[in-house]
Amino acid sequence: MKKLLYLTLIFIGIYSCGSTNKTITISSQEEALFQQKGKDTVHLGDAASEYDIIIIEPGFNFWLQSMANPRGYYSQSYLENRNDIMVTTWNQRVLQPLVFDPNLYEMQINWDSGIDYGYEVNYKLYYYFIYFQRKYKQRLGPFTPRI
Repeated sequence: MKKLLYLTLIFIGIYSCGSTNKTITISSQEEALFQQKGKDTVHLGDAASEYDIIIIEPGFNFWLQSMANPRGYYSQSYLENRNDIMVTTWNQRVLQPLVFDPNLYEMQINWDSGIDYGYEVNYKLYYYFIYFQRKYKQRLGPFTPRI
């Protein structure tokens, strides 16, 4: 009986991992933005904060300006909560290079949910995660990455 339960749990685990990659609908306009090849470095910082993040991802800045909701659309607490979930998932995947593509998940993100990083850092990090999930067809949480 114990073996049956163990095998059932493994099957459920495998099934749930596969079911998290549901199809994400990408418009032709957004697909064209993903094809942008210009050099793109985004500096995430807040004038009122001492924290910075640098994202080097070709096309992200253009996508951000074209597709993201305006600042203020989401509250800072909403962005912080989503970022906490996605950073945790990201960091777990960095530690599993045999399971997740190490070319996608290269470095851990040093993130502390108890620190106020400011609105701008949370806004751009949130939208980078949305961009990443949509472009590379990944899921970094239990919710569908939508704009």
